[in-house]
Amino acid sequence: MIYKILTVAGLATFEIYAAIPTGFAFGLNPWVIFTASLVGGIVGVFVAAFLGEKIETIVSKYRKPKTVTKEKKPNLAHKLWEKYGIVGLGLVGTMTVGAPVSIAVGVGFNVNIHKLALWCCLGVLIRCAIFTTIGHFGMKLF
Repeated sequence: MIYKILTVAGLATFEIYAAIPTGFAFGLNPWVIFTASLVGGIVGVFVAAFLGEKIETIVSKYRKPKTVTKEKKPNLAHKLWEKYGIVGLGLVGTMTVGAPVSIAVGVGFNVNIHKLALWCCLGVLIRCAIFTTIGHFGMKLF
């Protein structure tokens, strides 16, 4: 049983969408699935946040400086960032694409990583609660 729980937590480190159905496939209790996916998701946030900074500094040493050519139109990520800020990136980004991707976008925008990690952890909590509840009641239909 411990290997099943560790598998769910390990999957949640990278993607909660894979972890929660795996927990139900293993036949685990929904509270165990919620706890394991929450712990794994929060570990994923902190790994992405604090190792992401170190990886960025290593990569930036070898990156060539960009030459400024012309003004580009802002893309979708910039529009969302300007509209919702750090809260939107932490909550909405975590709910849609996942915490590691939200952290990576935040590092690209030079966001305060500590605040972004806090909002991503809250997003992971909400995401785990919603999808575990959906999975639990979905399994009751069978």
